[in-house]
Amino acid sequence: MTDEPRQLHLNAFLMNTGHHEASWRLPESDPYSSTSIRHYTRLAQIAERGRLDSIFFADSPTLWGTIGRRPSGSLEPTVVLAAIAAQTERIGLIATASTTYNEPYNLARRFASVDHLSGGRAGWNIVTTATLDAARNFNLDELPSHASRYARAEEFLQVAKKLWDSWDDAAVLADKESGLWGDDRLLYPAGHEGEHFQVAGALNVPRSPQGHPLLVQAGSSEDGKAFAANHAEAIFTAQQTLAEAQAFYADIKRRAKAAGRDPDAVLVLPGIVPVLGATEAEARELEAELDRLIVPQYALNNLAKQLKLDPSELDLDRELPEHLPTEDEIEGAKSRFTLIVDLARRERLTVRRLIGRLGGGRGHRTFTGTPEQVADAIFEWFDGDGNGLAADGFNIMPAVLPSGLEAFVDQVVPILQDKGRFRTEYAGSTLREHYGLARPENPRRREALEAAVKGVLAHSR
Repeated sequence: MTDEPRQLHLNAFLMNTGHHEASWRLPESDPYSSTSIRHYTRLAQIAERGRLDSIFFADSPTLWGTIGRRPSGSLEPTVVLAAIAAQTERIGLIATASTTYNEPYNLARRFASVDHLSGGRAGWNIVTTATLDAARNFNLDELPSHASRYARAEEFLQVAKKLWDSWDDAAVLADKESGLWGDDRLLYPAGHEGEHFQVAGALNVPRSPQGHPLLVQAGSSEDGKAFAANHAEAIFTAQQTLAEAQAFYADIKRRAKAAGRDPDAVLVLPGIVPVLGATEAEARELEAELDRLIVPQYALNNLAKQLKLDPSELDLDRELPEHLPTEDEIEGAKSRFTLIVDLARRERLTVRRLIGRLGGGRGHRTFTGTPEQVADAIFEWFDGDGNGLAADGFNIMPAVLPSGLEAFVDQVVPILQDKGRFRTEYAGSTLREHYGLARPENPRRREALEAAVKGVLAHSR
C-alpha cells in the first residue's frame, strides 16, 4: 500500500488589477478597481470556486511609490476581509498588518473580529514594515532598525496571543434560566508589562473559532527566518530558482525543528506569477504586451530606491553598477534587495531587462506558458528532486486580474486535481483546517488550573 500523495496548498495573492505593474493599462482592466469591494468579492468567489485555501491582501501604512506608476489606492484590508466574509463561505481570508505601526490590543481585536464574522477563516500576515515613508507617517524621523523592529514584533505577538487567549472557550455560558451570561472566573487578563507594551485587561472579544487567526510571515532575512521558525504557520516567500527554494525550505524546516516545533506544521509557499495562454506563443504574446506597457522611468526610480542608489547611477542599457550597498547596509527589505541583486548578477541582466523581470512580481518567480506547463512548473518545485523539496504549496500571484485568476482556477487547478494533488472539495470550514493545522489550545486555561491546584494544596496544609 502506498502513502497518499502530498496535497498542495494554494493561496491567491490579490492586488487590484494584477501583479504586473502595467496590468492596469490593458483594455480589459478597470483602473479604479483598487477601491471596489465588488472587484475583490468577485476575485474571492473565483478563488473559492477553485477550492483554493485562501486569499491574501498585502498592505502598508504608506503609498507604494508614486501614484503615476500604477493604481495605488489601498483599502484597509481587515475591513475588506469583513465584507468578503459575508459573500463567501469557505475561502480563507488573510491580511497584512504591521507590528511597528499598530498596538497589540487594537490589532488582536480586529483579527479576532474577522475570525468570528467569517466563522474561523482569518489569517494575519505579520510584517515589521521596512520603509522610511511609513516611519514618517507615525511621528518618527528615521526608520527603526531592522533588529529593533523584530524585537518589537516578538513582544507584539506575545501580547496578541495573551489577548486572544484571555477568554476561556467555556467563558460564555448564555444561561437564560439563571440569568448568567458568562463566568468571570474564566477570563484571563493579559497583565503584560514589557519593554514595548503594557496591556492590562482581557480582550473585549471572546476567543474566536480558530483560537488564534492563522499566523503568516513573509520576510526572508535572518531575523525574518528566525521569527518565522518560532511563530509562523505559513510562510510567503520569493525565490527565483529551484536550488534557492530548496535551500530556503530546508533552512526553515531545520530552524522550526530546533525551536521545538513540528516542521510539517510550518508551511512554505513561494510566490509564482503565472502568465497563461492557450499556447505558449499566446502566453509569450501577453507577457510581451505587458512588458511593453511598463513606463521605464517609474520602474527605474523604484529600482534605485530598493537598491539605495540615486536613479542617475542606473543606465537602462547597462548592468547594475559594480559597487552596491551590502545587505547589512539595508535597513529595509533586506532579503528582497539580495534577491534582486543576485538575479541581475546571475543572468547578466541590463537594468532594462531587470525592470522587465521585476515588473511581473517584484522578484517573485514569473512563469509564462500553457496551463500544462504551469502545472508542471508547480510540480517541479512541490515534488523536488534528489536534492529535496522546495514548497508545501504556492502563493499564486496572477499578472492580470480577474482574467489571470480565472484562467488559473479554470485551467490549471483541474490538472492539479486530476493528478490527485489538490482538493476537489473543502474538507473543513476553517482556514486552519484547509492548511491541515490544529486549533491551538489555550495555555492560559492550563496556567489557571495549575494555579488553582497549588492554591488548594497550600490551603490544605
